[in-house]
Amino acid sequence: MASKVVPSSEPHTVKRELTVLTMSDHDIMNQIYATHVHGDDKFDVDSLFILAENILKRSTLIVDNVALGAQVHLENLEDKTPKASFNPPLCTLKKISGEMQCKAPGEEIAHKTTMSILNKLSSYSWDAKAVLTLAAFAMDYGDFWVVAQLYPSDQLAKSLGNLKQVSLLSRRPGLQKHRKALAELNNLIKITLEVIECIFELEKLSIYDIKDVPALSIAMDRIPVDVYWAIITIVACASKMCDLTSNVDHVQELSPFANKLNVVLNILKMQIKLCRHQIEAMESHRTIKKLLQTPTEVKEVFKALIYAKDDIQPLIDGSTHKAVSIDVLKKKNVLLFISGLDISSDEISILKPIYDALRKEDQYKIVWIPIVDKWNDDVRKKFETLRSKMPWYIVQYFSPIAGIRFIKEEWHFKNKPVIVVMSPQGKVECPNAIHMIQVWGMKAFPFTSTVEEALSNGRDWMGSIVTGINPNVHNWIKGEKFIFFYGGKDNEWVQKFTQRATALANDPVIKEARISVELLCVGKGSKGEDDHGILGHFWNRMDSFFFSKTHRKTEPDAVTQEINKLLSYKNGSGWVVLCKGSKVVDSGHGASILKVLEEYEKWKEQVRVKGFEVSFKHHHDKLLHTGRQCCRVDIPLVAGKIPENMKCPECPRVMETFISFKCCHVDGAINGLH
Repeated sequence: MASKVVPSSEPHTVKRELTVLTMSDHDIMNQIYATHVHGDDKFDVDSLFILAENILKRSTLIVDNVALGAQVHLENLEDKTPKASFNPPLCTLKKISGEMQCKAPGEEIAHKTTMSILNKLSSYSWDAKAVLTLAAFAMDYGDFWVVAQLYPSDQLAKSLGNLKQVSLLSRRPGLQKHRKALAELNNLIKITLEVIECIFELEKLSIYDIKDVPALSIAMDRIPVDVYWAIITIVACASKMCDLTSNVDHVQELSPFANKLNVVLNILKMQIKLCRHQIEAMESHRTIKKLLQTPTEVKEVFKALIYAKDDIQPLIDGSTHKAVSIDVLKKKNVLLFISGLDISSDEISILKPIYDALRKEDQYKIVWIPIVDKWNDDVRKKFETLRSKMPWYIVQYFSPIAGIRFIKEEWHFKNKPVIVVMSPQGKVECPNAIHMIQVWGMKAFPFTSTVEEALSNGRDWMGSIVTGINPNVHNWIKGEKFIFFYGGKDNEWVQKFTQRATALANDPVIKEARISVELLCVGKGSKGEDDHGILGHFWNRMDSFFFSKTHRKTEPDAVTQEINKLLSYKNGSGWVVLCKGSKVVDSGHGASILKVLEEYEKWKEQVRVKGFEVSFKHHHDKLLHTGRQCCRVDIPLVAGKIPENMKCPECPRVMETFISFKCCHVDGAINGLH
């Protein structure tokens, strides 16, 4: 028996507290997971979704024509084709349809209906639950509007239409009365369809490993909640349709569901966009690796590294500021200068003498690749400023470069500049030549790993570190003089050491043995004033030498250990390196070396017998046996490839690893590892 309906001139909505619509994702997840069973109920979800999509796209188009007066021809709409063998789960669809029919309006009832549907579909996958509910609704919605279309001309459709109250929505005066509500319903159906399309797409993307596409992990974790919101919205739409064809007083309010689903849709679209971006980066990563494993043309490697498919853009020639084709790189040796936009003028100037020297060699080209996460007007202005300082080729590509993941993972780019050297065949000759260029300049040409290894293993490596820090150093090294290089943060220690070392250099025994000893306080000018530029130059070269040695997978040798030892003195109160010419004789903490000089009377007679070098080192070693200070080496995390472990430069142990944070109040926090 039909229930009695009390007519009303203006239907009103039921105002309830929106407890369901304000539930957190966590609360929803707790409730819906109780309904889910990992079962084996499977069917062709793709084909069912195609049918539901075809029905709803045509149905909503009919409504647009009827309710909004749109003039879109259905024959222009192309339907997708399901598999010919597809057999729809009709009984399941009818059960779900029955759950949604003639429900009273309200969020709480919609929630209970949704939970009932989820219980019925407990053994299906989450995307299948959404598609089954969508198809059940599409079956009823499509049925209504196909009858509405045939209603004027077909007697059977007329009889069915009278049962379904078709005239209330497709003919005046009902159409005029419900036009706004019908348009709102139609739009929400379209949004729901779009949400389920996104869920479907994410499920298809789930074939990728989350290690390659980390955004998938968050997106897939949200799918159950997204499915819940899709189903409860479909339930609300079914309730609204029932209200519109029943002339009831209390109707389902759709705007809260529309607001919620729009948020869900925006999140899904962002997640899919991010996943696609990460998939493109992964595929680009694989393409570049494959290109580098087989001989090819350097231009092809460069294209794969920088540009998205079919988006090849010209380079900028920094010397003329004109656009040039990337063909200028063809059959050339290429130095890829990779950096962020926080690069300093000093870091740019490192390459200037290299560029000037290579201009004579047409076989070598330098290209700057700026790494930018997001371009905007301010970033572009900064790029233009930096570009104007560079005479070499420049990549001007205002999109994230295709090979960013490869550059970060394989070439260990961490915002500090790197210089990758490539042969004309696209082979990487050196994964980061910036350190050898900082230390040796053009002496390291052609900047291959082989040249780097030969230079860094030489016994006269200290000469490369101290070149240019003082005009007298070159002659001292050439004359094979003993040189004390020293410095530190304790000015009192510096003064004491200067006095003792000067006394040693002028001692009669030293003079008698014709030993020439020179002193150079690193970081002090000719008048004793602080010169932080020289000090920074010295330690930057020392850091570069360290990375030049350690970025290759080799066991630490004597030179590496000596470098480590020197770096451990960097932040100390005092430190000393004694050289003969460019060869390191000894080095140590300021306190221990100062004590060697203070106890000079104990070992000066040995100078006549064994010589200054042996005597000095012997007494220093003797003092070290009585006690050692802790040894600490600071390595910035942004410096590239970090060694997994490090042997102590002063004893056989492996050093402990600590994390520290440092801020120099310049560019923000800088992480350091020591």
